[in-house]
Amino acid sequence: MKNARYDVLALGNAIVDVIARAEEDFLVAHELTKGAMMLIDEPRAETLYAAMGPAKVISGGSAANTIAGLASFGGKGAFIGKVKQDELGKLYRHDLTSQGVSFDTAFAADGPATARSFIFVTPDGERTMNTYLGACQGLTVADVDKDTVQNADIIYLEGYLWDPPAAKEAFRKASEFAHAAGGRVAITLSDSFCVDRYRDEFLGLIRNRLVDIVFANEHELKSLYQTGDFDSALAALRAENIIAAVTRSEKGALAVTPDGIVAEPVFPVERIVDSTGAGDLFAAGFLFGLTSGREVRDSLRLGALAAAEIISHVGARPDVNLKVLAGDNGLL
Repeated sequence: MKNARYDVLALGNAIVDVIARAEEDFLVAHELTKGAMMLIDEPRAETLYAAMGPAKVISGGSAANTIAGLASFGGKGAFIGKVKQDELGKLYRHDLTSQGVSFDTAFAADGPATARSFIFVTPDGERTMNTYLGACQGLTVADVDKDTVQNADIIYLEGYLWDPPAAKEAFRKASEFAHAAGGRVAITLSDSFCVDRYRDEFLGLIRNRLVDIVFANEHELKSLYQTGDFDSALAALRAENIIAAVTRSEKGALAVTPDGIVAEPVFPVERIVDSTGAGDLFAAGFLFGLTSGREVRDSLRLGALAAAEIISHVGARPDVNLKVLAGDNGLL
């Protein structure tokens, strides 16, 4: 979209991450499914918080991590998400806006507290997430500002926020506004459990052209097409005739376009410290590439670079300026 005020506007869960290291036996003792994201209620949240070791508190949320990464590349980003006007909510807004992201969604004045996700990182770098959604489920159509949506090149929707009916309606309205103004709509499938719940609806979004770009990892893609064979799932995705980016952990990533498939390896990293946010930051690099007019292969490389940076430390927000990092590696 020419002269867009924002490269990407993300709609998603506004969640504060509480991250701690944990051994495998901790996961077993607390009946946690390694590598998965589980939704929990407030009592369960309190139990896990009391049991976990020393923690790092960082603003997170999948789509918000992506938009923070985009801003670090030098992109113009905005975010729509719901936090309560409490201590964590104010911290969350400050963290995002201090990175140059526009975040004007009104605070929730009452109701549940600001959302938080308890993330346990095992020695192999795998993360297990247990999320209390709290205030972020209160997103509604009223929070979707038409002018903001229509001044963005790409709208980026977070699959995790497909659970609440009001948020689902907000997503559809944002897609309608975006397409009316000539913008594009992207969605991240977020998690294979999320795909299991909403497979038919996600496929409907793709086939009815409510979304133009899909982000998924290998597990989510196989869940979407109900197959254990990656090549079969990839063929089904190609048949949809849209743009998609598919991450495959250590196997790298693929871009699927109407013209074919482009593959890129992972960017080298000395040690995986914490895989939290790897997919989010891959999306940041890929979206930055798309909105800055770069070729698909270069967009994949930017995504791989951002993912490598994020897994080299604890937390899902960049520790270094991604624009500088990309320049140092000859990508910008």
